[in-house]
Amino acid sequence: MKYLVGIFLLLALTNLQGQSLIHPENNKAFLQDEVAEVHVMLAESDLNMLLGDSLYSDHHFPATFSYVSSDYSKEIDEVGFRVRGNTSRNADKKSFKLSFNEYVSGQKFKGLEKMNLIGQHNDPSLLRYWLSLKALSDNGLVCSRVSFVKLYINEEYKGLYLNVEHIDDEFLQQRFIDDDEGNLYKCLWGSDLTFWGAHPSNYYDTYELKTNKSEKDYTDLVQFLFLLEKKNDEDFPCFIEEYFEVDLFLKTLAAEILIGHWDGYAFNKNNFYLYQQPSNGKFVFIEYDMDNTFGIDWVGIDWSSRQLNYWHSSERPLVERLLSYPHYKNKFNAYLEEILSYLEDVDWDVMLKSKQDQLSSAVQADTYYPLDYGFQYEDFMNAVDNAYGAHIPQGIIEYIDDRVSTGWNQLASTTVLASPCETIEDEDEEDEQEDNPIKEVVRIVDVLGREASYQGNTLLIYIYSDGSSERILTIED
Repeated sequence: MKYLVGIFLLLALTNLQGQSLIHPENNKAFLQDEVAEVHVMLAESDLNMLLGDSLYSDHHFPATFSYVSSDYSKEIDEVGFRVRGNTSRNADKKSFKLSFNEYVSGQKFKGLEKMNLIGQHNDPSLLRYWLSLKALSDNGLVCSRVSFVKLYINEEYKGLYLNVEHIDDEFLQQRFIDDDEGNLYKCLWGSDLTFWGAHPSNYYDTYELKTNKSEKDYTDLVQFLFLLEKKNDEDFPCFIEEYFEVDLFLKTLAAEILIGHWDGYAFNKNNFYLYQQPSNGKFVFIEYDMDNTFGIDWVGIDWSSRQLNYWHSSERPLVERLLSYPHYKNKFNAYLEEILSYLEDVDWDVMLKSKQDQLSSAVQADTYYPLDYGFQYEDFMNAVDNAYGAHIPQGIIEYIDDRVSTGWNQLASTTVLASPCETIEDEDEEDEQEDNPIKEVVRIVDVLGREASYQGNTLLIYIYSDGSSERILTIED
């Protein structure tokens, strides 16, 4: 049975399951009111190799890094430098990664071990990725810090770049205080969160372990995916509440959909991280690589009008199973309502054009900006309001206006219902009080039916004296 709880959205959704989300302050590595300069110096032969035979490798070349702003400068020797990205490696305006600890263990710049410099070659506005991260941050979601910089390599100006905070152990330390030593998985294309069998090697290439690499322990991830698929409908809510930060995901999903991030999990099974907190075993969903947003389209879909509650692709078990419960679907729609209000309330014209003014001189001098799609300086100045054509059928504000307008008409119920997990537990307690059944464990087997004994971090099947059985996953600290 389900119970209505008379709690409005603001009260019901304030605390995200009580989790205190930390978003660190922007420091001098992430200036918001100034475009700093990044200078990289390396041997010319190494630069030719980096852009030639080593283009598709992740081999670092030794370089000197300099960072210059109006009131701060820093030079660091023995820094690793390479091209980054997947398809963007083919671009004329490439993206790069700096690894401050590649040759000197523990070496950092302003608390960072890595720096991602994104060329944004397919966005004439150069603002969509920055705006996506701002939207996540403004709505209290876990995301990278970001700023704009001018990049120089061997004293040649390479153009305006987006400096996006790397998601790694340093990222975790600043957001999950005293809870940062868990497994972090980078989920690449194909990460649909379906169960591909019990062997961990099935997941190595798609779910790339970024922390605790020497242990290479995929046990908890594999068990989570197994249970995500196999848990029966009655037990699923209590399982997902115990092993996943559900509210945080539902709000992140709402943001992903409203900004049109089709290259993420919900539509393209791509571009997210999963982090398992050691303190409680729960997985956290984290977005990244958000350049195909706010109206950019490569697949012929109008993202500004796509139905919000059916926006995702099929075969996305995390979304499908959660939204099949009225409790979670209503919460999701409440988060949609919250973020639609945010999109509606901000004066995007003033804010975006102020950012354009800050960046305009750097774009005007950027000779790499036109090379991939023929973008001209006028296209940059017009991109906030106007479509470019081809893969950019909408300007940013046009997309936001259309998404807000269609979004309000597509919301389902936002009345928050009692958790199905709480309801199940209440009913079970009532049944136990009435019947007071006594049953004992008579046998324990693993998922293959082999005899087993209790052990932590393993999925086991407990068979009871009354003939019933249940699958139990025990996660130990």
